[in-house]
Amino acid sequence: MVRCMKHRIRDVGGTPGGLPLFGLGLGMAAGGAYLLTNQVSVHSGYWGFWGRQTFGLTLLPLLFGIGFLFWDARSKIGWLLGFLGAVFIFAGILVNLEIHFREATLFDTLLMLTLLVGGLGLIARSLRPMRA
Repeated sequence: MVRCMKHRIRDVGGTPGGLPLFGLGLGMAAGGAYLLTNQVSVHSGYWGFWGRQTFGLTLLPLLFGIGFLFWDARSKIGWLLGFLGAVFIFAGILVNLEIHFREATLFDTLLMLTLLVGGLGLIARSLRPMRA
């Protein structure tokens, strides 16, 4: 005989109870993540690919790929060159990002990290069965 268990809205993750802890943890984690990412500045660096200011070299595979695709849309080499060119450009942009944590007081930093990690801990705890 198979028993069918009814789940209530308070049963987070298929375990009894935990919804209040999950909500509190989600709020804490979201607040901590917002405050932490609000303190981060992102700047772009100088593009360099096998030397200084060589962004044009990364465009060549993409442009040749586009050219091949305009000639024949089923060209495997065109799709490959286009894909690799786009990957080179995207990777170059990511590699040259400079990410800096702006100045914050120790209290603010500890508050941000405590909210983030504490919230994640409460979310994980809410997925375990709760006592009645």
